[in-house]
Formats: sequence, structure tokens, C-alpha cells
Amino acid sequence: MNRLFNRSKWLYAIAGIFILGLVVLFFTMLIQAKTWVSQPYNKHMITSSGTIYDRNGETLVSTVNGKRTYHSDPDIRMATLHAVGDAEGFISTGAQTIFRSQLTGYNLLNGLYDTGNKKNDLKLSIDAKLSATAYKALGKNRGCIGIYNYKTGEILCAVSTPTYDPANKPKKMDDKSDEYKAVYMNRFFSGTYTPGSTFKIITSACALENVSNIEGMTFTCPGYFTTRSGSRVKCNGVHGTVTFKQGLNRSCNTQFAAIACNLLNNKQMMATAKEFGFGTPVEIDGVKCATSTFNLEKAYNIDRAWAGIGQFTTMVNPCHEATVLGAIANRTGVTPKPTLLLGNRTNGSLSYCNSGIARKLDELLRSNVTDYYRDSRFPNLQMCGKTGTAQVSNGKPHTWFAGYSQRTDMPFCIVVVLENSGGYGLTNAIPVANQVMQAALSTYGK
Repeated sequence: MNRLFNRSKWLYAIAGIFILGLVVLFFTMLIQAKTWVSQPYNKHMITSSGTIYDRNGETLVSTVNGKRTYHSDPDIRMATLHAVGDAEGFISTGAQTIFRSQLTGYNLLNGLYDTGNKKNDLKLSIDAKLSATAYKALGKNRGCIGIYNYKTGEILCAVSTPTYDPANKPKKMDDKSDEYKAVYMNRFFSGTYTPGSTFKIITSACALENVSNIEGMTFTCPGYFTTRSGSRVKCNGVHGTVTFKQGLNRSCNTQFAAIACNLLNNKQMMATAKEFGFGTPVEIDGVKCATSTFNLEKAYNIDRAWAGIGQFTTMVNPCHEATVLGAIANRTGVTPKPTLLLGNRTNGSLSYCNSGIARKLDELLRSNVTDYYRDSRFPNLQMCGKTGTAQVSNGKPHTWFAGYSQRTDMPFCIVVVLENSGGYGLTNAIPVANQVMQAALSTYGK
């Protein structure tokens, strides 16, 4: 009798474990099924996905006879590759990966439903033709160009090079080859770069916040800045006596090294950088961009001087830079979170500074164009912005232009990064930015 009772206990225990396992499996499927079926290795999901359109209704990728088929224009295919993504999921920030479950039409109740249904299609905020213009403007340069609408948060362009044609993918392409180095990475979303003088926007904000009457001060530039210990930061010219605004216009390293070293401290600069989103990744439809970094915790005075002109260990993500510009362009310090989906107005916002600082920075960045770069470099665009020439240890300098239009019909920020292009932001990056913004003007200008 005891033997039968002991056997019964074991049977009950086994049955209990079995039922517990079923409960765990059920709840795991409830939570994870959507993720499991959306994995890139699920070939049926890949080849039955819905259509992706650009903002103007251009078909960027669709399923034809069980195969993912891309736009007929090779320039558009290569220009939009990183925004659209690849069917295999190697480009983790592309729409085909980010929105895979929606494109495949999966739900827990019905599993996979008919992907011929228009509900599975997506309309992106990307402008395919504008992206093709940006791709051509990049030429042979590695780098990226992004355009962000600072009123809606929509990304109109996120072009990254090197790229490849998804309709004719090179057979021997691998991520280690020089030609296709980091080809699956969208540099606008996932890259970080030494910012060079574009960081002087942040140094200016810190000075405006912490230095009384900074706008009334003058600085003398003999072509270099020297710390009290004798360390030296070279300037990009000999500017003589300049006001705060003139120093930003001319991107005077002497002025900004002096401000950072002598008028600010590590704590103040780190606080302003944190305020402007350094250390916190920007999210695009739930996907995190690379994090911009700024750290002066153990920095000496000379380190802070270099940091003030955008060197030292500072790294900036181009999409984050675009949102900083957006907060300034709005003159409120607040800007919508970026999105790849057309008409997504429920994505939230990013707050970087108060409206007083934003208005002053807006005026300074407009002055850079009117008083130094000249409006003739940006005909009819009412541009504001800052160039950058970033010294790097592994080759020629990166060149930047980070700016935006004040036109109400074109509330667009543009960020151009040319990797190891040599030269200067003024000579290299501004012409690229203007070429792309002129194309935008022809489409969106009224």
C-alpha cells in the first residue's frame, strides 16, 4: 500500500511538472512568438513581407513571385539601402528589420495572415529621389548625409556610404574588405565621429549658461592658445581681436580653447553636454542610435581646451547632432523624436535646453552664414549652421556641416559627414550640403 502511495506521489509530481511546463511554454509563446517568427532566418517571412514605399509613393521594395524586389533605379536602391534595410537583416536599423512583424502581418490569434493586404505595407518618411541626390553628392567619400524635419521628426534622408546594390549584391562582399568596410552600418544612425568645430555649438551653450556677459567679451587670437602651464592649442588662423560672435563665425580655436580652459570647468561642460543629450542614445522607432560621448572626469586644463574645440575624446552621432540642431531651430530647446514612418506624430519629443539659450544659438548660427560663410553659398535657403574639421589619428581630417533652413516651407536640418576627406568643412562639406538642400528646395519650396 505504501509502495502504491509513493508511486502515486511521483506520478502527481511528474504531472505537475508537465502542466507547469505547458504554462511556461504558453506564456513564453505569448510574449516571444512575434519575435521568433520575425527572425531573418525565417525565409517564408522574408519573402512574404509587405511593400515599403517612400513618402511620395515610390515603391522601394516589394514581394514579386516570392522574391523581395527593389526599386528599378540603381541609384535609389543604393541611396535608400540603409534606411530600407536588407531582407537578411544584416542592416539592423533598416525598416525591413525594425518593422518586420508589421510587414509580415503576424498576430498571435491568426499567425501569419495574407500579406497581400495593404495593412502590411509601410510608407516611410524617406524621400527616394532626394536620397539619390545625397548619394551622388557624397561621390567617392565615405560618410553620411541625413535630413531631419524639425517640426515633424520625420527623416527624409539617411544615406550612408559605402553602400551596395541590394538587387545585385556583390558575391564576394564581406565586411572586412576595404571597399565595403562597415557596409551594413548606417553611419547616420550607428556611427560616431570626432565632431571638430561643430562642437563649438555646445561650448557656446555652456558659455551662455555659465559666463556672465560672454556676448560682450572680446578675445585676442595670435594664432594659438597657451595654457598657464605652457601647453598650446593651434588655431586655424590669426584672427586678432574678436567678439564672442565673431569668434564663432570664424571658428576661432583660440577663443573657444580659452573659454573652455579659463572660463569654464569640467563639471559645467559635462553638465551642458548631458543636457544636450550626450550619454543618452537617440531612439528611432524604438531602435537606439549610437551614443554621443563627452567625458572630462579626469581631464586637465589642456584637455578641456581641446574638448572645447571638439577634439579630445568627444564623439558625436550624426542623428543626435540633427536633433540638437532641431531644438535650436525651433527656438524652444525642444524637438520631435526622429522617425522613419510618414505621419508619425505620436513619437514624443527631446528637450535639450531652455528657449532663451535656443534663441541665442539660433541667432549665432544664422550669423555664421550671413557674416562669414555667406548666403551666396546657400541661395534662397536662409541657412544656419556650423562647419567642422575634425583631426583624427587614422588619416586625413573628417569634414562636417551641421545646419538647418529657417524657411517655414522647409524646416529641415541637414548633417553632412565626409570621412577622412581632408580639406575643411567650409570647402568640402558646405558644397555637398547646399547641393542636397537645393534639391529639397526644388521639391518642397513654395
